[in-house]
Amino acid sequence: MARTQSSILNFLRQNPRSNQNPNAHIRNLTVETKERDFIEVAKEVCRITRMKPRWEQTLLSDYPSFDFKDPLFLREYLKHQTNILLSLRFFFWVSSHSGFSADPLSCNVIFDGLVQAKASSAAKQFLDYTGFSPDPVSLECYIRCLSEGGLVEEALDVFSKLKEIGVCPLISTWNSALSGCLKVGRTDLVWKLYEKMMESTVTLDVETVGTLIQAFCNENEVSKGYELLRKTLKEGLAPDNVTFNKLISGFGKENQYAKVSELLHAMIAKNHPPDIYTYQEVIHRLCKKRKVLEGSRVFKDLKDRGYAPDRVMYTTMIHGFCRRGWLGEARKLWFEMIQKGYRPNEYTYNIMIHGFSKIGYFEEAMKLYKEMCDKGYRDTTVSCNTVITVLCSNGRTGEAYKFFEEMPQKGIVPDVITYNILIRGFCKEGKILESTNLLNQLLAQGLQPSSASYTPLIEKLSQEGGVQEAVQLWNDMQSRGLEPRVFTHDYIIRGLCNEGSVADGMKWLSVMLENKFKPEEQTFKKMIECLTQRCMFDDSLFVLDLMFRTGYELKEEIFNSLVKTLCQSNPNFVETCLGEILERNGCS
Repeated sequence: MARTQSSILNFLRQNPRSNQNPNAHIRNLTVETKERDFIEVAKEVCRITRMKPRWEQTLLSDYPSFDFKDPLFLREYLKHQTNILLSLRFFFWVSSHSGFSADPLSCNVIFDGLVQAKASSAAKQFLDYTGFSPDPVSLECYIRCLSEGGLVEEALDVFSKLKEIGVCPLISTWNSALSGCLKVGRTDLVWKLYEKMMESTVTLDVETVGTLIQAFCNENEVSKGYELLRKTLKEGLAPDNVTFNKLISGFGKENQYAKVSELLHAMIAKNHPPDIYTYQEVIHRLCKKRKVLEGSRVFKDLKDRGYAPDRVMYTTMIHGFCRRGWLGEARKLWFEMIQKGYRPNEYTYNIMIHGFSKIGYFEEAMKLYKEMCDKGYRDTTVSCNTVITVLCSNGRTGEAYKFFEEMPQKGIVPDVITYNILIRGFCKEGKILESTNLLNQLLAQGLQPSSASYTPLIEKLSQEGGVQEAVQLWNDMQSRGLEPRVFTHDYIIRGLCNEGSVADGMKWLSVMLENKFKPEEQTFKKMIECLTQRCMFDDSLFVLDLMFRTGYELKEEIFNSLVKTLCQSNPNFVETCLGEILERNGCS
């Protein structure tokens, strides 16, 4: 017996592991099995959530004995799920079950994944739902994510949270938020964020200054932006070309081309030579202001410096020449562009088509339109409007209307501009009924009319004895929130005079003057003529005095007609009242 005990002891000494608690071995096996089960189930659940549309309804029944609420399983699932939005969906599903509590590690993984995927709205939703507090590094990434996603007000709130915990973000984070505010047009938030920067310990860099300059330009405070640029340049810093281009665009809008020239020289001096976009902005602004010769010189300078103009720049110059009616110069650039390998697009074609029609070259315009279609460019509302304009401007309203009727067959929807062109074209030919039908059709289509939809009809009706209908149209414009153009008053006043409603004409004239609108000289002339014919001499002289006060001079034919009529009825009246008016207004 003793020998037996000794052999057992020897065995135990030689194999100490067998001396451990057998229950511990069972527990280890259980943990290993659990981990192995979690891995296998996690992989399978990942596949299900990717492939099965409504997996939420069946997942529990597929795994009746599995505990999805275990935080360790969520960690395992997140390891194998590559789609962060599916991870978020699974998280919301498991959170809906009582007893689930997400651990901070899983929350970090989901939040950082959403931020990395630029899913700013989803990241915000996750934070609002969980109340989870990410670390400062994650919050800075979140700010950049929100800013890029346009959620700039939310980004500012995160800055406040960082301030509360005593963290000052990196300058790159501030710049990202500033840029985001600028992109969504919230310059008010740019300055609010700038104030927060001034309160912190962060040091502004050249990117910050560039954004602030652009904010000034967006608020039409170009001079302030320019002053900030000058201070920055004195400190040896130079913003990027985007900032210079923004200032150039701003000064171009204000016709301050001396400042544009200064900026171009400053760019060269600071080793930031103007790029193709700088030249493009300068040329665009010059051509838009009808300074086509200046734009042409810049265009030539650009080529002399070795830059290759692109199709956009060629089209800009062609447009500028066409607007001035210089089709010869436009055609030269057209062929030069093609030689350089740039194929005209539908926009370039439309510009040339409209240019030819403007100078009466109808055949050339239609030939280009056919060429555009043959080149494979699809008809658009813009191209159809161009053709309709060409036809109407050449008195071919019948063909224009037929072309208009064919638009839906091509899958092209007419817009309000299409209707306006046709209304104007028909009115020009005195076809009031056709114009009225088009206006009614426009309204029936649910399109929002513009003042240009009404103005040609008001003018033609006033001229053709339909002034009361013109007044109705004028009232309809106002009821739709449209502001009638000033000269529509003139049309109606002259129409009322033609129909003998001089008193109503005087009321409309008074309204114009009360609103500080300047009536046309022809309106004053017509009113004086009608009042004089009706022997309303006091009123005619009153209108004559108003005409002088408005800045018009007395034309000889008006003067002779007025004096002749007044002398026939009351010579003394002419000598006193008319003489006083002429003397008061410096007329000899």
